[in-house]
Amino acid sequence: MDLKRKLSRLTNAGPGSQARAPVNTVAVAPVVETPAVEARAQDAAVAPIPPVEEAGTTTIAEVLVQALRKRMSMDGEGEPSLDAEGTDGGRAPEAALASGLSARKEVADRAATRADGLVDLREEARRRFAAKRGGAADGPADPRVEALRQMLSFWSERQGTASARKAVAPAPEPRALPVEARSTPHGTVHVAEQLYAPDHRHGTAPVAAALDVEARLVAGLALHPELESVDFTRMLMLDTETTGLAGGTGTVPFLVGLGWFEGRSMRVQQLFLRRMGEEAPMLRLLAERMASSSCLVTYNGKSFDWPLLRTRFVLNRVPVPKELPHLDLLHCARRVFKHRGEGARLVHLESKVLGHHRVGDVDGSQIPELYFRFLRGTDGSELVPVLEHNQKDLLLLAALMGDLVRRFQSEGSEQQDPRDLLGFAQVAERAGDAARALTFAKAAAESGGPVGIEALVLASRLCRRSGDCETAVAHLQRALTFAKPGQGAVLHLSLTKLYEHSLKDLPRALYHARLAAPVELPEDHQLRLERLERRLSRQGA
Repeated sequence: MDLKRKLSRLTNAGPGSQARAPVNTVAVAPVVETPAVEARAQDAAVAPIPPVEEAGTTTIAEVLVQALRKRMSMDGEGEPSLDAEGTDGGRAPEAALASGLSARKEVADRAATRADGLVDLREEARRRFAAKRGGAADGPADPRVEALRQMLSFWSERQGTASARKAVAPAPEPRALPVEARSTPHGTVHVAEQLYAPDHRHGTAPVAAALDVEARLVAGLALHPELESVDFTRMLMLDTETTGLAGGTGTVPFLVGLGWFEGRSMRVQQLFLRRMGEEAPMLRLLAERMASSSCLVTYNGKSFDWPLLRTRFVLNRVPVPKELPHLDLLHCARRVFKHRGEGARLVHLESKVLGHHRVGDVDGSQIPELYFRFLRGTDGSELVPVLEHNQKDLLLLAALMGDLVRRFQSEGSEQQDPRDLLGFAQVAERAGDAARALTFAKAAAESGGPVGIEALVLASRLCRRSGDCETAVAHLQRALTFAKPGQGAVLHLSLTKLYEHSLKDLPRALYHARLAAPVELPEDHQLRLERLERRLSRQGA
């Protein structure tokens, strides 16, 4: 390998290459062709390299250039040269040594130029770093750097605004997880318990009001006749916190919240899973509590909580407890509050119906990740808000149940949202309680507007079923006064049927039939008019 190739390989070592540790000598290949001259040139070409004074600041190229320059100076100062035949006997001819020296000098100059460029780049980087740290800059600031700084500042400001919009709760203070290890015949279970006084209220609703419900009304509100025979003083509120919402065998309930009444005080017990694989004792304790209860009260428990728990019983080879009558308040809330158009989320109903607003509550979507972080070794303080969230959900179940049944029992005698009154009327109609449904419908009709129209239509339908067609017509006539132009065609069609088939008033039936054209197919509408006209003509004859 000649000198040029060696120098090229050494000087091409850049910041990203893996250079070997500095060595004390660098072997330079000879450029003389005579064998004797080649041997002596190899001996003379081994030159010591000056030590590196500052680690990481002197490159291999710089060290090599220094060595070569020193060698060139030695050659120019009368170093013994070789004769043409490779002997020490005389001075070599000028032509014999010129080519070797010129080649060495040319390569050394190239390496020196490249090394100077690397030094200049390093100095430029140092200057910019000093300017960034607040030091004096030798030249004007690069406009691209300023533009980048502005972009980063703008991005940081937007991130801060987005975080403020999300109202991210501050990091919780370090607190011990309020669970204790409890020995049971089936193994150790980690439990948290709290007892709430009889006068405890959740928002505007007393929690103990759940004990005052009438089973018949609960069965009608839930459209579940089996609940009529349930003793609600022994009901069991159930709510779980899980590792996800997908369900199936991969989802684990790491917190099972239970609530029941002792006298008029409500006890909340939470079964916590400290690590995976320890579910069996927790599930057996849950089965014992279910065996002493009369029914389950949940929110979306029929579709999520109980099927998930039943799967965990099977997977852990624990006998599945006997299923209890199940009151799912989600179904009740959807029927009653559907006319609000705001959904039936539990936290939403808590604020809108019960007037309880949670402060600093953990977002339900973050709960699985908080538990996984606990499993990876955090101190558990982040899970304290999760336990508090679960406690509030259990209290909310009891309070919401008592409030719904109380409103259903009042039959609209107290001031309520007309939309809710209409919802109660429709539930009572489906439950077969016509008298209660009619009372709620009349109360909702007082508000007028679309809600009043729908309530009067329901009241008219109830009266027609009971045989009071005159009152049914009166309700529809009143509904027409609330209808906007172009909205009364359906009411006219209902009046047509009542007058034709129930009251046998054909002239009035024909009058309303002509106004019902927008809601009928043209063929059907024409047949109805022709039939009424024929009947009228026969009566006149």
